[in-house]
Amino acid sequence: MVARLLSLPLFVILMGAGALAMLLPALHAYIESDMETARVFLLSGVIFLLLTLFVAVATADYSPASTALSHMIALVAAFTILPAMLAVPFMEAVPGADFGDGYFEMVSALTTTGATLYDDPGSLPRAVHYWRALVGWLGGFLMWVAAFAILAPLSLGGFEVTSTSEAGQRARGEFSFIQVAGPGDRLIKYAGRLFPVYTGLTVLLWLGLTISGENAFVALCHAMSTLATSGISPVGGLSGGTAGIGGEVLVFFFMFFAISHLTFAPDQSRRRLNAFLNDPEFRFALVIITVVPLLLFLRHWTGALEQSPVSAPLTALRAAWGSLFTVLSFLTTTGFESVSWADSAAWSGLQTPGLILIGLCLVGGGVATTAGGVKLMRVYALYIHSRRELDRLVHPSSVGNLGVQARRIRRQGAYVSWVFFMLFTLSVAAIMSALALTGLSFESSLVLTVSTLSTTGPLADIGGEFAVKFAFLDDWTRGILIISMVLGRLETLAFIALLNPALWRR
Repeated sequence: MVARLLSLPLFVILMGAGALAMLLPALHAYIESDMETARVFLLSGVIFLLLTLFVAVATADYSPASTALSHMIALVAAFTILPAMLAVPFMEAVPGADFGDGYFEMVSALTTTGATLYDDPGSLPRAVHYWRALVGWLGGFLMWVAAFAILAPLSLGGFEVTSTSEAGQRARGEFSFIQVAGPGDRLIKYAGRLFPVYTGLTVLLWLGLTISGENAFVALCHAMSTLATSGISPVGGLSGGTAGIGGEVLVFFFMFFAISHLTFAPDQSRRRLNAFLNDPEFRFALVIITVVPLLLFLRHWTGALEQSPVSAPLTALRAAWGSLFTVLSFLTTTGFESVSWADSAAWSGLQTPGLILIGLCLVGGGVATTAGGVKLMRVYALYIHSRRELDRLVHPSSVGNLGVQARRIRRQGAYVSWVFFMLFTLSVAAIMSALALTGLSFESSLVLTVSTLSTTGPLADIGGEFAVKFAFLDDWTRGILIISMVLGRLETLAFIALLNPALWRR
């Protein structure tokens, strides 16, 4: 029976998972005696389970000519069509919300962007907050599984930097082991492997935040948002919670899971400590989260001490921690702001500290993680290629070292990284132009574009001189941002790969 269910089309399985997930907010609302919200989620779950059953029966004998292509299309549909189903209970449970509001919220949550139309947390029932965090958590898990089962075999999602195949083609070399089974078998295999680890880490962080003094419900939402890098919070961020610095320290260490593809690598031996220490993504991220906070901290060190000689040491510590936490948070595209970030901005004396956060979001986290952005591996490939070119200017006859893999990253990897960077830049230009046509200013267009393309919704609040509120945007602007969120989550190369004739022929 289980094998029969797992043989269904991927989108049907995702529909069933989304319908079943609606029962959890229903149970939560029932426990809190919010019967109206419980009824909405319960009925929605039952109705969509029946709809999933009908679709499953209709597609039971469906066998696509190309399973890889079918799964790629299902992945696109998961971020464009599935939110329409997930938006129904949201629309019914929130007073005054329409379908457009619910659809925007669900696309934002499922793509782990975390942008919201409701800046006042009190305007939403607690079960709805839980629903947003849960959808974001499930969206993060979907991307983690899809990265290894769907994108890696096609040399997409950042794997094209180290793969010996061209982007959109079947992988060879490093990822040849995943070609033994079909795409459906790989999905089942990796989902079974990753779900216990993903859930266990979430539960561990939840318990840690609760012990730190956070409310159990808020701690659960923050734990799910940290592992999914969605930045969704029922209290407006970590500053609205009660865990304090202890909670931030816990979240800080768990955000490291979003800076390296080795975190959930299929090969267990690659998760050892020496593998992480030699991983270019991990090392490059360490350089960024060390250098950027250090520059912010040292910029006006003398001036800050002279202005407040008594409280300067304490202010310095708060500023150092605020910059360290916020830099890692936005580098992983989580978007949680430290309670001490205001002290960091004031300490550094920068007039526009949000520009640094915009740059960090553009860089993004690791390959095959829930983070968005250009990705650390691609930036690293461009860096070592540039360094090698500079070496050749000084020593034209020199030979590059570090082995075959390093040469692959310096040459083909750097080339495809540059292509992706240009496509990403063109996407930024196109979306900014579209937003400008709706009447938004240059600054607002830039912040919203980077916020959605890098899947870092909270950036809209602190990226510019003034906060940009999604609630005040018109329907056309929201539609553009929805396209930007889906494009940022799946990446431009994945959409271009769908146009590859060889993929359709297979």
